[in-house]
Amino acid sequence: MVRDQETFDQIIETIHRFVRERLIPNENRLEEEQRVPAEIVQEMRELGLFGLTIPEEYGGLGLTMEEEARVIFEIGYASPGFRSTFATTIGLGSQGLVMDGTDEQKQTYLPRLASGEMVASFALTEPGSGSDAGSLRTSAEPRDGGYVLNGSKRFITNAPHAGLFTVFARTNKNEPGAKGVSALLVEADTPGLKLGKLDKKMGQKGCDTCDVIFEDCWVPASSLIGGPTFEGKGFKTAMKVLDRGRLHLSSGCVGLAERLIDEALSYALERKQFGQPIAEFQLVQAMLAEMRTGAYAGRTMVLDAARKRDAGQRITTEAAVCKLFCSEMVGRAADNAVQIHGGSGYINDYKVERFYRDVRLFRLYDGTSEIQKLVIARDMIRNATQ
Repeated sequence: MVRDQETFDQIIETIHRFVRERLIPNENRLEEEQRVPAEIVQEMRELGLFGLTIPEEYGGLGLTMEEEARVIFEIGYASPGFRSTFATTIGLGSQGLVMDGTDEQKQTYLPRLASGEMVASFALTEPGSGSDAGSLRTSAEPRDGGYVLNGSKRFITNAPHAGLFTVFARTNKNEPGAKGVSALLVEADTPGLKLGKLDKKMGQKGCDTCDVIFEDCWVPASSLIGGPTFEGKGFKTAMKVLDRGRLHLSSGCVGLAERLIDEALSYALERKQFGQPIAEFQLVQAMLAEMRTGAYAGRTMVLDAARKRDAGQRITTEAAVCKLFCSEMVGRAADNAVQIHGGSGYINDYKVERFYRDVRLFRLYDGTSEIQKLVIARDMIRNATQ
């Protein structure tokens, strides 16, 4: 937590400049090379971006949820591949360890994650289980004072660069659903851990994903997040992590929506038809107004949910609401931005074309829009019948 507001304002201003002076000028390079330039990654380390949410005692900044959201509003203004470079490390990849890890686990990994020396990844989704995470089949069979993992994970963000995986596996095959699932820490160089080929995605260049395959991969019992008493409680850890992750992702959606607004407005002021800028046409103004309204609503609800979380309130519903609204909102903003650009919006020379492809993923990962609706409705019913 940055307790001094002036200091935090300086952090935001530094990141604001970094986005405009370093990230945006390198967006074309990111798209062409399909990777974040190494010097940019190093600058992210030096800025402390890999340690935003990791406690100060382990070398991080220990930002509150509201502070994290405000930082991601800024970072989200640039191509999503930049945010993804450190996002899994400060989010899903490390927060299970931060929330439920043992002191020894934290001391071993968190300082290396905070410095950016090690990248963390979150291995939950499988070829046969995505939205139905409780049906995962990767097994962790107790053996020789540890666990032997077998199975495959799919679409794992930053897996090609990760040094540490939080892996969700079934430690008790006799327990149905989520009850038999545990969370284990697995280092990338562990024998029996293999990576699949890079996924060729529609968008989000520079955000690498691939399968992670376990073949008789043995890890010690000390790898179980939280220690022996946390066996079978991995799904609870995952859900706690996802609440924060969904607010982080919602913040990124808001940031990119604001970028799309600026790109569309700039084009509408420059492009002329019938002797006047198209920004003078009321139907174009309507699209711009809808985009601004959506981005403002998204920003407001994210900050409200973040403050509730910082106050210790349960925010499962609010996190799902934010993820549902903001991911759908940025999709509409991208569609309107392309429409305002007309034929030019379909051409790669204009960045709205790539952003249109990039934003489609937001409605899918960290829980699809349909799953968010189920989470929201089930929470409503539960609260009404208690």
